[in-house]
Amino acid sequence: MKKEEHILEVLELMFPDAHVELNHQNNFELLIAVVLSAQTTDVGVNKITPTLFQKYPSPYEMMNADIKDIEDKIKTIGLYRNKAKNIILLSKQLVEKHDGIVPGEREALELLPGVGRKTANVVLSNAFGIPALAVDTHVARVSIRLGLANKEDSVFEIEKKLMKKLPREKWQKAHHQFIFFGRYHCLAKNPKCNNCPLFDICKYENKNQ
Repeated sequence: MKKEEHILEVLELMFPDAHVELNHQNNFELLIAVVLSAQTTDVGVNKITPTLFQKYPSPYEMMNADIKDIEDKIKTIGLYRNKAKNIILLSKQLVEKHDGIVPGEREALELLPGVGRKTANVVLSNAFGIPALAVDTHVARVSIRLGLANKEDSVFEIEKKLMKKLPREKWQKAHHQFIFFGRYHCLAKNPKCNNCPLFDICKYENKNQ
């Protein structure tokens, strides 16, 4: 069995229900939540979005929001001033260029303020079912430790390697399983190496400590 197949089999056994952990009711809420989640935990984002979405349920309300009010609602997360500015501008663009609807094309998504490749990948995959692999810190760490990528690889290089090595129809699920594995098992500090089913193939230099 190929190493990649073995990894996917193990992750399927460990995390059969892996899914996006950002709470959302629609594509607009998902997009905003993903933009807010940059360099912040999903838990932190989920604490602030209920009041935010209650007051600004669509881009039509969000585009006319007072930036100070948005800042006040999201100030517990990192980079909140910049994110407040971006979600207002993003909402304005959604209304002016896309009739208030989140676009399902990468190019259109990446032209929105605050949306990079990783955010676009999450939205394409979760909102539109388009196979994509968003590489966050968890996915990058797990990919390097399992020998699917190199330490010096950029985020985009890791994404390209995963796209080549993993079957396209598995990308969406594998993306969430890599995140769950990194978030709950293969932690940045004190990973659970002593009871890891992938210990034998792991390249992590401190795994025997």
